[in-house]
Amino acid sequence: MTNFLPLTLVFAGVLTAAFTAPSSPSNGLLLIANKGDQTLSLIDPTTGRQIATVAEGGVTGHEVAASPDGKRAFVPIYGDSGVGLPGTDGSTLAVIDLSERRVIHTIDFGHGVRPHCAVFGPKDGLLYVTTELDKSVTIIDSQTLKIIGNIPTGQAESHMLAISADGRKGYTANVGAGTVSVLDLVGRKTLAVLPVAGHVQRISISPDSRWVFTSDTEKPRLAVIDTATNKVDRWITLPGTGYGTASTPDGKWLLVALPDANAVAVVNLATLQVAKTIRVPSAPQEVLIRPDGQVAYVSCDHSHQVVAIHVADWGVKLIDAGSGADGLAWAR
Repeated sequence: MTNFLPLTLVFAGVLTAAFTAPSSPSNGLLLIANKGDQTLSLIDPTTGRQIATVAEGGVTGHEVAASPDGKRAFVPIYGDSGVGLPGTDGSTLAVIDLSERRVIHTIDFGHGVRPHCAVFGPKDGLLYVTTELDKSVTIIDSQTLKIIGNIPTGQAESHMLAISADGRKGYTANVGAGTVSVLDLVGRKTLAVLPVAGHVQRISISPDSRWVFTSDTEKPRLAVIDTATNKVDRWITLPGTGYGTASTPDGKWLLVALPDANAVAVVNLATLQVAKTIRVPSAPQEVLIRPDGQVAYVSCDHSHQVVAIHVADWGVKLIDAGSGADGLAWAR
């Protein structure tokens, strides 16, 4: 069932339509990693309906990456706990064929590493996966499905990864350490470790690679890191504690999930200030901007839903997904 929200701060049990479908076709699939169901949802973005689910075959996939050709999905199998918490240590990554809708291969890291965030390099086509317990990012050849190297982060709990537009640098959010590691992806080494806060979560980079953003999970603020100086340049005050972030391709807006506020903050990247707040269902987690920039998707952990936000007018549509909807990816 698809429901609708009015613009910005109105949210109630009965939802009214405010979302206008983009004029151009989306030509892709929205992928959702459902932690509770241990499945991957395939969503038709035009209808906003789930067309298939694929069992991941492991406990539990939090994140997902789609191959550049849109044919495969890669789901790291993290384990049965949260970052820094006791539990099992995942050691595999599921490779899913999106046309066959099944796991076709499992990549084995050889020991428990809690693999979490998978990101494709924008230039080299390699898959970079955070492997927390090894304090590293592991590099996988997505064609041969072989591990070909790793990059040390120098920090524990390197949970999430963002990569610069030129594919040369990576940035990891090191949760419990409250730091960000700057990585040389070509030289495969750590360039710097930046102190940020007592505890951080999630990370993203602006389209021009000027700014890196990570949320302070102990205070309602977002760190803005200058990639030229590798220092926190400023803080953006948020209307709640932040989590996942993503920028629109045109560099105008940054959307920030606010789990405790059940909202998404929209930051004007020209002023680096919050311009508006949009109410969403409970516990928003990850933000994904569609490649055409017309729609932002936000997973909402507690509601089994993903919010589709139309950037042109900030109208909102709800898409039903699985239990514990979290990681998002776009398969072209």
